[in-house]
Formats: sequence, structure tokens, C-alpha cells
Amino acid sequence: MSEHIQPGTEKAGFETRAIHAGYEPDPSTGAVIPPIYATSTYKQDGVGGMRGGYEYSRSANPTRTALEGCIAALEEGERGLAFASGMAAEDTLLRALCRPGDHVVIPDDAYGGTYRLIARVAQPWGLRYTPVQVADVAAVRAAIEPGSTKVVWVETPTNPLLNVADIAALATLAHDAGALLVVDNTFASPYLQQPLSLGADVVVHSTTKYCGGHSDVVGGALVVKDLEIAEQLTFHQNSIGGVAGPFDAWLVLRGLKTLGVRMDRHCDNAERVVEFLQRHEAVSQVIYPGLEEHPGHQVASRQMKRYGGIVSFRVTGGEPHALDVCAKAEVFTLGESLGGVESLIEHPGRMTHASVAGTDLEVPGDLIRLSVGIETAEDLVADLAQALG
Repeated sequence: MSEHIQPGTEKAGFETRAIHAGYEPDPSTGAVIPPIYATSTYKQDGVGGMRGGYEYSRSANPTRTALEGCIAALEEGERGLAFASGMAAEDTLLRALCRPGDHVVIPDDAYGGTYRLIARVAQPWGLRYTPVQVADVAAVRAAIEPGSTKVVWVETPTNPLLNVADIAALATLAHDAGALLVVDNTFASPYLQQPLSLGADVVVHSTTKYCGGHSDVVGGALVVKDLEIAEQLTFHQNSIGGVAGPFDAWLVLRGLKTLGVRMDRHCDNAERVVEFLQRHEAVSQVIYPGLEEHPGHQVASRQMKRYGGIVSFRVTGGEPHALDVCAKAEVFTLGESLGGVESLIEHPGRMTHASVAGTDLEVPGDLIRLSVGIETAEDLVADLAQALG
């Protein structure tokens, strides 16, 4: 485990690690919560004499160190790295692991920001990519270019169609081809799924979402087990500089402390919403890994603790009806992002996934995505009932 994980927490339960890993009470004051170290530089004990490895806060900051140790412990990794956003984490990862001419495999319903980064930033730099249905192991195998594919990049569940990838199977496939498996674990959170324990090489998070959990911070993280990969990522993190500031790191760390109890409530409420939507005549399809008819249900049951707080559904009446439902929702706030305590509703085709319109990754116009919060479940169901008409 990381040197920043508090001794004695390595084998502890998830909630215990969430509260204690990454930081020991301050020896001088006994403070049980890490301070916000709002400093850019540090006094050195002579030339090159750093105290605790700190010389400049782009390279390391004690508040960020606490967050990085905690999230590494929750993902059962050796090293965590915290960034200013999920996209900063992804950009650093690609530049550390890939070179011009290399090839990556990505989901054919990838998050729009990930697609934009790869297709419009990394591709002109020289990176090649192939979108594929990541739930189809044979399709991923066919998309891999032996010798050229450096990364198989999956989200599971995917955003917004909630496809489920078999992490263990894809890890074996990627490693046999000499590639690394990168798993975006944002939707599941470390509480519901630990990809590293299933064979993944790198875990990606938008800590803006469930890790932070309160829609008051933007951040990202990478977690790895292999220390050689960790050193590559750490070098690029420092060189590129898209690091998490101390206050943002403190907010995410605070969020992680309640991640377990929040995720249980998110899942409880999502299941209630799914049950309601399945019975509604204006809903043509409910997409949720917890449903037995979901094609990835068995895999999700094997690798996830529960099925998450994101629910997607399609409505009769096409895109006009979907837009109308989004506009009429009241308890569900119309907004992008996800994973906060409040419930959100959005139209992926016009909002989060507008950047993939007209491409192979375009999402259906009648699709609505819900981030089910932790409000009273009856209020959420009643709001959807009035919005659907």
C-alpha cells in the first residue's frame, strides 16, 4: 500500500479506510481532519533539505497527499494521484502512457469529454483510436492492434447507456496483447467496484462526482498498483501541472469519508425509481444494470457490490417528449454532472454528449439520464410521475 496510508488501515473495512486512511491526527495539535495547506512553497533545511518531501505545491502538498493516500486505499492500489479535474487526469494518463502513432481502444458510448479529448486533442497529436462495444469481449479483441494498442480504455458502467464491461476478462485480453487496461470507475465509485483487484492497471475518477459527492468541487484522480507506472504518472503530473489545489483536495477527502453511506442511499433510491419507470406507459425502455434483463446484469452482479445511482431511460414520443420531461422536472434539477446528493436530470444528446453528435458515438434522442440523489424516494417518484405526464 502507499506510504501515505495510515498504518493499521490496510486490512480495515471500506468505511474505516475512508475515514482514517491517508492522514494521522496532527502530532502537534491532535487535529483529526487534515488542514488546508494553502501554501505554494516550503522552508527547506538547507539546500535540497526538504521536510517530508515537500518543496513546491505543484509537486506535492500535504492536503493533496492525504487525499491521494485515501483514494489509493479505497481502490486497493499502491499510489493515488489527484488532479484539478477528471479531464486533467485523463490527459496526463494519455501523455504518460502513449506516444504519437500509438493506438487506443475506447467505448463506443464513451463520456463525451473523453471522446473529445481523444478525438480532437490526442488524435491531432498522433494518437489513433477505435470505438468499440466494451461489453463485447470479442469485439474488443478484434479492435486491438497487436504491437500498436497501448491502452484498452473502458468505462463500466458506461455513460450514458450503462453498458457493463467484464473487467477481469478485458484485463487478460489487454495484457496478452501487451496493452494496459484503464478503467473509468466514476459511475461505480470505489465503494461499489475496485477494478485494480480485478486486474486493471489504472483506475480513473472524476472526483467531482461520487467521491466529492456534494456538487461543490471539480477534481480527478488516478490510482495504480504498479509502482513503475506510478512513477511515470507522477512525473507527468508534476510536469503538466494540472494538480488538485489544497481546498479542492480537502473537499474531495471530506466527501470520501461519507461515500459508503451515501452510495447505499443512492442505490436504494435508484432501485425505487427503476421500479416506478418500469411500470410507466410513457417509458419505452429502462436501462439499469440491476435489472435481470440488462445484458450486463450477470457481470455487474459479479464485480459490483450494488448497481449504482445512475438510471437511463427512453420515452415514447421521441426527442420532443424527452426534452419536455427534462423541462418539467422539479425535484430533479436539470443539469449536467452526476453523483451529488441532489438528483439531476439531463438529456445526453443535447447536453453531456452533444460533442459526439453525428459520430458513431451519438446517443438516442429519446434518452434521458438521471443521477438519483439521496432525497426522500417518494418525492423523486412523484416528480417523475408529474414530469412524464
